[in-house]
Amino acid sequence: MDWIYQFLDYITYEKRFSPHTCNAYRRDLNQYVDFLLSVKKELQNATHQDVRLWIVEELEEGKSARTINRKISTLKAFYKFLVRNKFTLIDPTTKIILPKQRKPLPIFVSETEINNLFEQIIFPQTFEGIRDKTMIELFYATGIRLSELSNIKKEDIDFYYQTIKIIGKRKKERLVPFSPKLSAVLKEYIKIYEKNFGIIKQNTFLFVTKKGKAIYAKLIYRTIRKYLDMVSTVEKRSPHVLRHTFATHLLDNEADLVAIKEILGHSSLAATQVYTHTSIEKLKKSYKQAHPRA
Repeated sequence: MDWIYQFLDYITYEKRFSPHTCNAYRRDLNQYVDFLLSVKKELQNATHQDVRLWIVEELEEGKSARTINRKISTLKAFYKFLVRNKFTLIDPTTKIILPKQRKPLPIFVSETEINNLFEQIIFPQTFEGIRDKTMIELFYATGIRLSELSNIKKEDIDFYYQTIKIIGKRKKERLVPFSPKLSAVLKEYIKIYEKNFGIIKQNTFLFVTKKGKAIYAKLIYRTIRKYLDMVSTVEKRSPHVLRHTFATHLLDNEADLVAIKEILGHSSLAATQVYTHTSIEKLKKSYKQAHPRA
């Protein structure tokens, strides 16, 4: 439908949503349109009862509260776009309220396990081994996202000021500081990269496969899981867990919450404050273990 195509163009090129988010919106809207067709309704004639009926149907199919919330958010954004552009006068989502959902605390790796990873695990002295170690060091030292790491180019790294230019969500740029230790790791990786594939060209992705092709998300995920499996039994072992670990360890060591927000690239402090709950839970656990009458 033309309206959906126009909306997707809007969030892709004007709002600059990530490809992953745009694909999720597209799937949600296509499913919603299919539902309306099944009940013989059209987008411009849909009511809040129709939207609620769709939500009930999704719940009956076993969709999680988180998924339902995302679908409702998609519809709210879509109808807001339609009304603003005068494609329709009615927004059936105005009476729809997002159900509250309890956010789970972020999963993170302990400082002991992280130290074991870097001090006891032997990374092969091959291109892949050094690349893998560099990626893990980078995730833990900066708290960047998987997509942000895969998009880093050599010219984004300023070794003099020890900062990396990161392109975050919605193409927002931020500078993330790094330590002299990570500086040495990055230089070692660049050295073996250029030994294997030649001088890194301008606008070329820094992290590549053993064949010199741009690295892909599944390979990064597998690599992080492989090495975290060696030192930790946490439920999830992914690049995002290292992001949580970075933030949690900074907060545990009394880093400023606003500074953590800026480094992580959060748009609001509320997103960063979840890590304070993690620290409180850790404090409660220590209290129960140590207090005689706890």
